Amino acid sequence: MDSTAQLQKIYLADFEIETRDRYPSAVVVLKGNCAALLQATPNGLSMIGTPGWRMGELMGVLTEVSGKKVFQAKSEIVEATPERLAELQRFRQELESHLAGTA
Repeated sequence: MDSTAQLQKIYLADFEIETRDRYPSAVVVLKGNCAALLQATPNGLSMIGTPGWRMGELMGVLTEVSGKKVFQAKSEIVEATPERLAELQRFRQELESHLAGTA
């Protein structure tokens, strides 16, 4: 797949696309409170790691602290409520369908 065409489809689906100095070889894709890193490969765009929660300029990864699911970016922690987890799941599914060309 052509990375440029994929980015255009993602943008037209109301995702925000940004570049950041922190991730020089990737683009940041945002929608709502969710974020993912994408990189160009010979087969088109692919996700780096798993999507996370937007926490300012950082992306909080889903983890567990003291037996509770949280999104964490450095020392900042946000509770991973059922609503936030559902939003993240919808984001991931929608982004994956655009990357696969099935959306």
